[in-house]
Amino acid sequence: MHERLLAVVPMVGAGTYADPKRPMFTAVGRIEGRQGLLGFSYQASDDGQFALVEFVAADRAILNAIRLSSSTAKSFVRGADKRADIEAEFRKYKRDFDLDKLAVGAK
Repeated sequence: MHERLLAVVPMVGAGTYADPKRPMFTAVGRIEGRQGLLGFSYQASDDGQFALVEFVAADRAILNAIRLSSSTAKSFVRGADKRADIEAEFRKYKRDFDLDKLAVGAK
C-alpha cells in the first residue's frame, strides 16, 4: 500500500520552537497531501545524535533519495530486509530498541 524505509539518520534542529530537534529529512509542521513523506515515527539514539526512523511515502523515489543520501548511516526496506538485521543494526544506536514500537500509520 505504502512504501516504507527504516533508516538511521542524524538528528537536526536547534531545539527551539522555530527549529525543533527532529530526524533529518523530516519537515517542521504538517505533512500536506500525498506528495513527499506521508508520515514517520522515530526513536532517538542513546546519545541523542541519531534518529532511528520509519519513513512512509506513496512514492519509492522519495525514500530512495533518503536511502542514497550520504547523511544516512544505514537503511532497510520494510518487508524486504530481515527483522533481525534491522534490530541488530538499530541496537548499535539504542540498546533497548524494539521494532514494534517504531511502526507508523499513514493515510
